[in-house]
Amino acid sequence: MWQPALRYPDPAVEILDPRFAPYVLFNAAVERLATGFRWAEGPVWFGDQRTLLWSDLPNDRVMRWDEATGASSVFRQPSRFANGHTRDRQGRLLSCEHGERRVTRTEYDGRLTVILDRFDGKRLNSPNDIVVKTDDSIWFTDPPFGILAHHEGGKADAELPTNIYRVDGQTGVATVVSADVARPNGLCFSPDEKRLYVVESGASPRRIRVFDLADDGRRLVNDRVFVQCGAHSAPDGFRCDVDGNLWAGWGMGEGHDGVRVFAPDATPIGHIALPERCANLCFGGVARNRLFMAASQSLYALYVNTQGAPGG
Repeated sequence: MWQPALRYPDPAVEILDPRFAPYVLFNAAVERLATGFRWAEGPVWFGDQRTLLWSDLPNDRVMRWDEATGASSVFRQPSRFANGHTRDRQGRLLSCEHGERRVTRTEYDGRLTVILDRFDGKRLNSPNDIVVKTDDSIWFTDPPFGILAHHEGGKADAELPTNIYRVDGQTGVATVVSADVARPNGLCFSPDEKRLYVVESGASPRRIRVFDLADDGRRLVNDRVFVQCGAHSAPDGFRCDVDGNLWAGWGMGEGHDGVRVFAPDATPIGHIALPERCANLCFGGVARNRLFMAASQSLYALYVNTQGAPGG
């Protein structure tokens, strides 16, 4: 049974490299905000509402946690087996739906607009994670996880490779920016948008790849391995802080589960231990200094001495 730390500093927050020390708050501990889910994914912060949304994927619902009351409730059910979420630059919710095999936008009045569900006339696999660039373009990964079984979507045959897509913010035209990542999962831009990090879930063991953005900001170049994971370490989703450090959902068993933090040079500098494997995370709160972690059956949070990169 998990128990919060009874004294400060919280031993769950581990400094692996001196560069992580400035980000640790002495009197901040890991908090469990909610539990009782089947597989928590895709948190996204809505500061204007002081709420966090995240997916309870196998239960086909999107949950909502209210900062003012600490209460959790159902935001949307059915969610069409929504997985990853983000907000666009106009503050609207973007969602990756396994069930309908599409990316949608929730308009201000609650209507859903389909951003993309087909490419070259073929159905997408099961869009997984999503980010938005400052030029309003939408980037997302499309692995097959939602069509492998009737647990996080519906079992079906893949019609397309496991691509990474870009949808132009002005024209809505979709292009494949990478077809070479095996089962791409989480993705994240560096704060200056000169790099794109991607989890390669189809590699064994998993690895994090990084691309540079071409001068036009529309294409990926200079593909390379950023982190080669070990047999008991697996990233899922991540976000960057304002200094370019990568905070990654992590885990493959006791002692490894939680969040692993990497400096821009790929050195692991910190670890936040959780009792459950962490899938995905985001920064939130008034100052974007609260890390929200969707981990298996629970939602956790930790105040840190940095801020999430804008738009993350």
